[in-house]
Amino acid sequence: MADNNLRIVVEKNPSESKLSELNIKCWPKWGCSPGKYQLKFDAEETCYLLKGKVRVYPKGSAGFVEFGAGDLVTIPKGLSCTWDVSVAVDKHYKFESSSPPPSSSRQ
Repeated sequence: MADNNLRIVVEKNPSESKLSELNIKCWPKWGCSPGKYQLKFDAEETCYLLKGKVRVYPKGSAGFVEFGAGDLVTIPKGLSCTWDVSVAVDKHYKFESSSPPPSSSRQ
C-alpha cells in the first residue's frame, strides 16, 4: 500500500474518547492559508485538523497522502515534503518529545 511506503499515518474521524485521551484541545494551534509549502519534519508530529484539506507529496515519492478536517495524522521524523493546501488549515499539533534532542558534541 502506498500510504505505508510514505509513512504518514492518517486516522479518519477518531473517536471523541481518543481525542480526549490525547488531550488534543490543550495542544498548540497552527494554521495556514491555501498554497504550497516545503516542509521538513525534525521531529515526529501528530496533528488533528479542525478544518482544511491537504495533499502531502513526500520528497522522492511519486505518490501523495491526502487528509483534511477531522483527521488525526502522524508525520514521521525526518520527512521532507511539499504540503499542497487546497482549503485553509487550522490544526492542533504536538511534536514527539520522548527522545532527547540530538547532541552536537562528539565523543
